[in-house]
Amino acid sequence: MIKEKSNTTLTFEDFKTEVLNDYRIAVTSRECSLLGRKEVLTGKAKFGIFGDGKEVPQLAMAKSFKNGDFRSGYYRDQTFMMAIGELSPKQFFAGLYGHTDLDFDPMSAGRQMGGHFVTHSLNEDGSWKDLTKQKNSSADISPTAGQMPRLLGLAQASKIYRNVDGIKTKDKFSVNGNEIAWGTIGNASTSEGLFFETINAAGVLQVPMVMSVWDDEYGISVHAKHQTTKENISEILKGYQRDEDSNGYEIFRVKGWDYAELVSTYERAAAIAREKHIPVLIHVNELTQPQGHSTSGSHERYKNAERLSWEKDFDCIRQMRLWMIAINIASPEELAEIEAELKKEVLDAKKEAWNSFINPIIEDQKNLMILLEQISAASINHKDKIQKYISEISVIKSPLKKEMLVIARKILRFIEIPNSKVLLSNWIKNYIEITQPRFSSHLHSDSDQNVFSVEKVLPEYADNAKADQDGRMIIRDNFDALFTKYPETLIFGEDVGNIGDVNQGLEGMQEKYGELRVADVGIREATIIGQGIGMALRGLRPIAEIQYLDYLLYAIQIMSDDLATLQYRTVGKQKAPLIIRTRGHRLEGIWHSGSPMGMIINAIRGIHVLVPRNMTQAAGFYNALLETDEPALVIECLNGYRLKEKTPLNYGEFKTPIGVIETLKEGTDITLVSYGSTLRLVQQAATELLDLGIDCEVIDIQSLLPFDINKDIVKSIAKTNRLLIIDEDVPGGASAFILQQILEEQDAYIHLDSKPQTLAAKAHRPAYGTDGDYFSKPSAEDIFEKVYAMMNEVNPSKYPNLYQ
Repeated sequence: MIKEKSNTTLTFEDFKTEVLNDYRIAVTSRECSLLGRKEVLTGKAKFGIFGDGKEVPQLAMAKSFKNGDFRSGYYRDQTFMMAIGELSPKQFFAGLYGHTDLDFDPMSAGRQMGGHFVTHSLNEDGSWKDLTKQKNSSADISPTAGQMPRLLGLAQASKIYRNVDGIKTKDKFSVNGNEIAWGTIGNASTSEGLFFETINAAGVLQVPMVMSVWDDEYGISVHAKHQTTKENISEILKGYQRDEDSNGYEIFRVKGWDYAELVSTYERAAAIAREKHIPVLIHVNELTQPQGHSTSGSHERYKNAERLSWEKDFDCIRQMRLWMIAINIASPEELAEIEAELKKEVLDAKKEAWNSFINPIIEDQKNLMILLEQISAASINHKDKIQKYISEISVIKSPLKKEMLVIARKILRFIEIPNSKVLLSNWIKNYIEITQPRFSSHLHSDSDQNVFSVEKVLPEYADNAKADQDGRMIIRDNFDALFTKYPETLIFGEDVGNIGDVNQGLEGMQEKYGELRVADVGIREATIIGQGIGMALRGLRPIAEIQYLDYLLYAIQIMSDDLATLQYRTVGKQKAPLIIRTRGHRLEGIWHSGSPMGMIINAIRGIHVLVPRNMTQAAGFYNALLETDEPALVIECLNGYRLKEKTPLNYGEFKTPIGVIETLKEGTDITLVSYGSTLRLVQQAATELLDLGIDCEVIDIQSLLPFDINKDIVKSIAKTNRLLIIDEDVPGGASAFILQQILEEQDAYIHLDSKPQTLAAKAHRPAYGTDGDYFSKPSAEDIFEKVYAMMNEVNPSKYPNLYQ
């Protein structure tokens, strides 16, 4: 590495060797971009978005990036990944082609478009690697600025490891908290709220983060004058500059084509962040985009001739080349020879990657054609049709797996010979069975620490124990046990620390465990989740609190696009077992008593959604989750903190099983299914219905994702032959999901003697006050009358109409 200040004398030959090596990486990366665009335009690849024009600053960043550090980046950082040794040209092209094998595309096995990078944090069994021995990159996502919230958590992990004692697994994740989290973003994406929210939070927390802004003046076709005040992100962030009297950032601005100055700037930035543990912003301007934003358009359409001419002259590789010649590192002829050599190497890598991708599919194509020829020869009435399809598939030079299945499944429709039908149907089923997991696996953990590995442990109670303890005390004392048991566990959120959360479920915990482990944060839901994701990626066990369920909407994009997809898009090579704590359902008003469960469960597949009816059940979920390696959302009942419960004797040990229902009351006439706060009303209605001879079975779902893994609800319906789902989400919200699961996944329809029904809240948000709750969401009377009406249909003489 080139040292700005060093006690070791760097000879010119050493200097020359290092610079030439950097140049080779830059040229290799550029050739990949150029050739990659051609692969898209010729149809071999679907889409391309490349890092050309950003090569030199990424080299400089890589030179200061050390083992244990983490990147959370922009999807153009291919040069950086090459420079740290985590991306080869062959792997680059494998990703471009969408190769569904991690051995060829270690970034995502074809699940993400090219340009999205990751390093592997996990061993084959799902256990952690030693992250201090490798250079790390969190998994990229496409949503602009979506990488910012997790960056905050990656940086905060260093602060936690530096200052919190007793973390037993610390050695695998940190060396005295000296790691830097490196962020990268395009200048246009700094217009996103997530950027500003993260920048502000990092300044408040004072964490070791180096944030690079790649500034080429455009966001696709839109110039910076439409993006950023003063057209200059570092100018408008001047107020964050630290001084003698206040914390803040160190801010640098550097030209993206100046190799020597870039190296020096990144070395200074790294030293400040690593030694002083403060955030740094590097605004890298005067960058170019030689091929435009992506393969979907040409930048000649929106850049004038003057700008295009300037971009050609100030291309960072060209400027580095001129600088190398000027200081006698290499002659033009020597550089031309290197460039020609690298061009050939990249071309060869492209060919190897393509052959590795396409040859197995061609082999499948040949095998299918042999089978179809056999089927055609045996056919009596449809030989011509089969031959037509064989001709179609035979002329495809670069077949897709889809194309083979489309033809095979169409032919299957009119095969008349039983043996031929068996042969082709078996081929189709086997091909799908082998291929489908390459596109669908690892939505959840496959390790032996997944949620289904946890054994149920019941709460233990003293003899003759009575329900005389506030629910908030149950949850508080259980957290106390967990913080003692797991030093790597911490919780943070709005009002979490000093007052012990808005419902005092953490009363006294900050005083006992310190401000780092039980922390107040600002009003910024997206980066609260981001803190949790980043820290979980580095081996901590964070609990991120969102004060109310309605406020989860601020963070749903981060949860959906980043956390929920992490295991899936890395094919199980990274994990972030974040627990998200919130409270919701019934209270008062539009913004504090919503239950947008349908939206949530449809947006965050990949995160478990747990809906306990009381604080003991909630505590049991936290106890279970901390023994797993998966993320989850726990929604505590907002009106349950003052309700009385029995006091468990085994805090921190009892575990509520995940994905398992609980039958709260057995019955014979109708099955009532619900969850959360509404269950108390269901139980009240069931008691009142029993007085009229209607015996309801009451089932608590307990978790929406996963849903009733033992398929116990259908067993109840087989007994009662009737079903009502009660939900305080809007009509067609979570109730539609529950109904689909029961009818389609459990085949409960075969046992029904009446139409299955749902009772949900009104389509609007809940109105304010007690009356607002009554007229907005299902009441005990609504539930009673709905059940009664269903029984009236069965036996009108026994249950005459209530309303005439």
